[in-house]
Amino acid sequence: MEKLAINGGYPVRGSKIYYGKQWIEQDDIDAVCETLRSDFITCGPKVDEMERNLCTYTGAGYAVAVSNGTAALHIACLAAGIGPGDEVITTPITFAASANCALYCGASVKFADINPETYNIDPESIRRQITERTKAVVAVDFTGQVVEIEKIREICDEHNLIFIEDAAHSIGSKYKDARVGSLADMTCLSFHPVKTVTGGEGGAVLTNRADFYDKLMLARTHGITKDASRLTDITEGPWCYEQVMLGYNYRITDFQAALITSQMHKLDQFVQRRKEIVAKYNEAFAKVPEIIVQKEIPEADTCRHLYIIQLDLEKLTCTRRQFFDALAAENVQPQVMYIPVYWFPYYQQLGFQKGLCPNAEYIYSRIMSIPLYPRMTDQDVKDVIRAVKKVVENYRK
Repeated sequence: MEKLAINGGYPVRGSKIYYGKQWIEQDDIDAVCETLRSDFITCGPKVDEMERNLCTYTGAGYAVAVSNGTAALHIACLAAGIGPGDEVITTPITFAASANCALYCGASVKFADINPETYNIDPESIRRQITERTKAVVAVDFTGQVVEIEKIREICDEHNLIFIEDAAHSIGSKYKDARVGSLADMTCLSFHPVKTVTGGEGGAVLTNRADFYDKLMLARTHGITKDASRLTDITEGPWCYEQVMLGYNYRITDFQAALITSQMHKLDQFVQRRKEIVAKYNEAFAKVPEIIVQKEIPEADTCRHLYIIQLDLEKLTCTRRQFFDALAAENVQPQVMYIPVYWFPYYQQLGFQKGLCPNAEYIYSRIMSIPLYPRMTDQDVKDVIRAVKKVVENYRK
């Protein structure tokens, strides 16, 4: 039951709505239960099925399913041959894994600034960070909008760099009618619960290159193979296997793969609902001068994982924190993504300092995510819009 706000006006929601939430239905539960009753609950046919479905949907030639999105980024860097002495360029407005994956390989990270309108990595800033040590670019599809693929591809080709697309946010998005997963040298996905498709956890790397695929498969499973063509000694018997590189245990279970496959069957439905909600938000906030919405490049067809509002603080009497708390008091719980990676103490110890990427730091100081997920009802959407407008009105100069 709704209660009236202390300061009057619109009523406060009676229950909290969060920025993201999974949508699990009976068919998803049935798929998991069926797998749990089967002969294989890991390293079995459901993982193969998941990988085939990802290739079919995205147009990628190969898919390697792994335990989470961070594992996907790590093995992509390993497959790219990144190691000590190399540099990897990425964005600071991302989850830490987009940068950590280079450090896992002994490489260094360099941060390129963002476009202040799209919030994605700025290709010209990438170009300015390139040195003779640069090996790869990890470009993040922040909020689900695809990065400027053609410009980044041109830079990578010019400097012989590996283009890794961190698509943790962007499954279902397109660039010039081509789906994410078929665009970069390697594309990394995440299936965390707040993502458009979930497996509880889980990730994948997609590629069109057979050489990368072979390395990814080895890196996922301890660097161990049973492929007779790779073995130095096949006299032991049919059980024979060998470790041919240093790999990791990044395997995903069959019941997670079953859940992801079930969710993939509904991906187009999820994409459509997210687009409907985004359209309602865009229409509503276009009439609120204190709210700035994220711009989209014309080449992109975006399935948004996050909906970001930027506060024009010069037109408000509050801080970002006060706006955040006021919105939460309306039972509309925002979140802030992301703190610039190089602000973290660990990265400060590596020598990074604030002020490195002015656009990223400026945008970070003013943004927050508001609820966006397919299971939101039309009333939920209205409540969010109403709450944002109410807080704006309360703090309007």
